[in-house]
Amino acid sequence: MKLKIVSDTSSNLFELEEKSEQVEYASVPFTINLDGRDYKDTPLLNMEKYAKAMSECQEKSSTACPSPEEWIKACGDANNIIMVTISSSLSGSYNSALSARTMMLEDHPGKRIEIIDTLTAGPEVTLIVRKIQRLAEKYDDLDTIIEKTKAYMKTTHVLFALTSFNNFIRNGRMPKVAGMMATKFKLTGIGIGSEEGTIDVKGVVRGNKKVLNALIEDIKNRKENCKSIIIAHFKNEELANKLKEMINELWQDIEVTVMQNLALCSYYAEEGGVLVGF
Repeated sequence: MKLKIVSDTSSNLFELEEKSEQVEYASVPFTINLDGRDYKDTPLLNMEKYAKAMSECQEKSSTACPSPEEWIKACGDANNIIMVTISSSLSGSYNSALSARTMMLEDHPGKRIEIIDTLTAGPEVTLIVRKIQRLAEKYDDLDTIIEKTKAYMKTTHVLFALTSFNNFIRNGRMPKVAGMMATKFKLTGIGIGSEEGTIDVKGVVRGNKKVLNALIEDIKNRKENCKSIIIAHFKNEELANKLKEMINELWQDIEVTVMQNLALCSYYAEEGGVLVGF
């Protein structure tokens, strides 16, 4: 069975990490608006200019999810499709994908289209896409792939460390006073993804050593049966690689990947932010 995975860019992927004869992949972009200018999360986006625009943004900023038409275009003429979205608690991308599926099935009722609301974002979505691909290469049945993917999602987590809270404040995801105080005193927020698909800030720490210890402690407490960890950063390769080194020293059987955030995850992580999926 040939399968096409289509994900919004919360997955941090423009293409599959490993080439496959069985699985195709396409991404649909979020759009980030900074000071009235749109930045589309595609391979054509100049991330250096985008980062500069984020740091200089003075007015309200926002994000827009992919339209149903963008989902439809990305799905193309594939007959077996799994659409993967950021948490429906964080964005309208899931609802947009639902609309796209309805429109496609009206014209092509023979297609099989499944939608997965990941209830997360960033590197945890990357892990889910990776899992779907590997399942598709092993099983020739879409129901089995979906069932096993959903079972896998119950075992995965996302963790983040943020050095700036500007975009959380602007989008109402953090109280203004708390965010400004954290930024002023150069604190790093440590947070997790909730079971409901929201973002919960656990606390704040100061200094890279405490950041790394806090991340390791959370992984240690929740990593049951963990085989893979993805560390996604925005302009903080040093901290990401140090975290990878610490994980490798503690757990030699865990595969660790370091990657850079795409535009959407960079918007919320901001410069220096690190997201961990495991």
